[in-house]
Amino acid sequence: MEKYNYYEAVKEDVKNYISEHHDKVAQMGETREEIAQELNDTLWDDDSVTGNASGSYTFNTWKAEGYICHNLDLLAEACEEFGSDYAKLLSDGAEACDVTIRCYLLSQAIWEVLEEDGIGEA
Repeated sequence: MEKYNYYEAVKEDVKNYISEHHDKVAQMGETREEIAQELNDTLWDDDSVTGNASGSYTFNTWKAEGYICHNLDLLAEACEEFGSDYAKLLSDGAEACDVTIRCYLLSQAIWEVLEEDGIGEA
């Protein structure tokens, strides 16, 4: 199985959200920083980007397990960043681990998408 690229997947979901909600995003602020913060607040609880609202992005444990396979280092980074108990998170299951990684990468992905697309004043 090929290693799942979480960062690219989250970036793609952010791009899709911005494309589908262009008018809403345009009203989030003038500076890139304002827009990034508003997007982060909005997408943190968006199941189509992080899965955090429901606790699952995939709604499929098997698929989530496939995504985290070979990404345990990224999960460890996310746990450290959030101050999460690695053992507890693992006991919560693959979908919780998947959501944690997506939330961990969210702000970086948002910022890169905004820069690439020239959204907001730098």
